[in-house]
Amino acid sequence: MSDGKAVVSRQVLLPFILVTSLFSLWGFANDITNPMVAAFKNILLISNFESSLVQFAFYGGYCVMAIPAAFFIKRYTYKKGILLGLVLYATGCLLFIPSGMTMQFWAFLIAYFVMTCGLSFLETSANPYILSMGAEETSTRRLNFAQSFNPMGSILGMFVARTFILEKLDKTSEDARRVLRETAPETFEQIAAHDIGVIQGPYAVLGIVVFVVLIIFAVSRLPMSAGEEHKQIDGLATLKRLWQNKKYMEGVVAQTFYVGAQIMCWTFIIQYAVNELGMDKATAQSYNMVAMGIFVTSRFICTFLLKYFSPGGLLMSLAIAGGLLVAGTILIKGMMGLYCLVGVSACMSLMFPTIYGIALKGLGDDAKLGAAGLIMAIGGGCLMPPMQGWIMDQNDLSLGFMSLTSVRASFVLPFICFVVIAIYGFRTSAIHKHTN
Repeated sequence: MSDGKAVVSRQVLLPFILVTSLFSLWGFANDITNPMVAAFKNILLISNFESSLVQFAFYGGYCVMAIPAAFFIKRYTYKKGILLGLVLYATGCLLFIPSGMTMQFWAFLIAYFVMTCGLSFLETSANPYILSMGAEETSTRRLNFAQSFNPMGSILGMFVARTFILEKLDKTSEDARRVLRETAPETFEQIAAHDIGVIQGPYAVLGIVVFVVLIIFAVSRLPMSAGEEHKQIDGLATLKRLWQNKKYMEGVVAQTFYVGAQIMCWTFIIQYAVNELGMDKATAQSYNMVAMGIFVTSRFICTFLLKYFSPGGLLMSLAIAGGLLVAGTILIKGMMGLYCLVGVSACMSLMFPTIYGIALKGLGDDAKLGAAGLIMAIGGGCLMPPMQGWIMDQNDLSLGFMSLTSVRASFVLPFICFVVIAIYGFRTSAIHKHTN
């Protein structure tokens, strides 16, 4: 039901706009990186599992740094957490320059890890900071609105990945590269060096942009949130309270499975289109951009619908729809299966900020450490893509009445994720309804 309260008051409008800009900044990083899984596979001639280690390193930074970020923010302020996050983000981007010089996959993985240690600070700071910028009754709507700008950065990241990376990579096929590696290794090295250079450029430019944003935040005045003046850290007592809060703990689980589903669906659109439909990678990336456009549109629609429907009920409905569309991706061949995979984005748009808002509602000052647990849950994007990549590397599957390619069969993982999210949505609306 609509409560008539302003989602963002005039007093905090400018800080809200500034902090909301960060959502686009980490959205860009996420979605310029997803297509790199397919790019590195072709350039370095590695397996689906090995190439998906890009996501392991990228989302591993979130998982490792979330708790330290929360303690840092508790000891200092949201602003200082944002500044440190931007320093690490810019450093990780600029590490692509020496990584390209070594032409070693592990060096790029380190750069991704450092970058997302910074993103972990940004998300651990910005999400609860946005929640605190107004009445608690409007906190979930406020976060959904701020998160609406995240996919705008994602679309730009996808565009840069397609136009300035995928389309500029050497068109030599993977099979032809394998032959060259054996028969003409110098030619193979030249092609690989060219492609690595193509990948380097946009990340180096991104590092410079992030550094400029760092300067803007350093000279800007951001208001203290309620309770931010309390610096005492009682981590064990806070962790105990969070552990005993079923709504929160189930939210961490649901967020883990949501992020896993999101990253799998977006990362492997390219593999699905290339392997199932014979598309080239740049064309396949266009479908990823369409998916993100649907995601953006749906985010604004869902933010509006939250005025009239409960967050838990809407979350459950969209999770069920997402599961059905993923089932279509698995069972339906051809373009219709791809359309189902693209359509999943309409269902995912509501999920991250809504799970986040539901889980943190009523936590008070415990929300700082609670937010870290929900950022750690982004580790679902660290573990699940390699699992899906491993399934893709296996032989096709026969079900007796039909056969499934390993690519289509691998989408059983995001299907399971949506089942878990639907259960959390149901429990939120039916069981945790009166929990604070």
